[in-house]
Amino acid sequence: MEKYLKDFNGGLIHLKMKDKDQIVYKGYRDHYNQLPINKDTKFPTASGGKIFIALAIMKLIEEKLLSLDSTLGQILTFNLNSIDQLISIKDLLTHTSGIPNYFDLSEVNDYSEIWNDYPNYKIRSSKDLLPLFIKKPMEYTRGDHFSYNDSGFVILGIVIEEITKMPFDKYLNQIIFEPLNMKDTGYYELDRLPMNCANAYIFDPIKKNYYSNIYSIDAKGSGAGGAYFSTFDLSKFWIGFIQGKIIKKENIDLMLKKHVSLEKGFYGLGVWLDEQGQPYITGMDPGVSFISGYNISKDRIISIFSNYQDNVFKLYDQIKEELS
Repeated sequence: MEKYLKDFNGGLIHLKMKDKDQIVYKGYRDHYNQLPINKDTKFPTASGGKIFIALAIMKLIEEKLLSLDSTLGQILTFNLNSIDQLISIKDLLTHTSGIPNYFDLSEVNDYSEIWNDYPNYKIRSSKDLLPLFIKKPMEYTRGDHFSYNDSGFVILGIVIEEITKMPFDKYLNQIIFEPLNMKDTGYYELDRLPMNCANAYIFDPIKKNYYSNIYSIDAKGSGAGGAYFSTFDLSKFWIGFIQGKIIKKENIDLMLKKHVSLEKGFYGLGVWLDEQGQPYITGMDPGVSFISGYNISKDRIISIFSNYQDNVFKLYDQIKEELS
């Protein structure tokens, strides 16, 4: 396992199988104070938390407080402007809604550029992101095609809050994190990080050094992502999720159904599926890269975190190929 870290600046790799549980790590959770990463370090995961949002939505559906066919016009009480009120929960979960994406690559090249005119320290809830897209025109007609969309999951986070009357992360804590004993998981504010969290770092090619991403991402995570968790908590999540400890089997199967065919693999409800239909989650922000997959048929979890934005995706494919 150590060989996989040779090109890493910092991060952690965890391979969990029936007959082995291996963890290797390298680098610093606090670069300039030289505080090293350890096996219990909580990492930022960017969009990795979208699966939590999808699972919470499925829980509300299971409790008959919502359905996949429920529309934004039926649920939300604020002005949607030009956003189609007939967009359904399923449209949002499958990234086929056409809702305007606040991270629009045609307007900005890097996520950090979003905050040039709208300070990131203002982003402390999902609703704080609404001004970035609520008045934009629809990108395409709902249901037309798949287009990965952070705004759609921001809206799903707000839907959870509308129905439960509590902050979405408190609801996730109530139905997922506490039941699965995920004590090292949460949506933390960048200026209030708890002990043993990894700061994330961006390389400056001009000054040839690293700087923190605290001015490059949301101050606190939203429905679109931003959760911190340890690799042990992630394993608890995968196993608890698949074993039906949060929602019933028929709803797990519905999440893992191949709803959208992609050039490489498929997309379910809030979760990526590889060519064999096995689930994985992934995320990338300035300074952050993350991927984790659970091969259910082989009972194998591969999780790779980096707080230096190393290429975890290439390494993940390499490890999968070597284990096949």
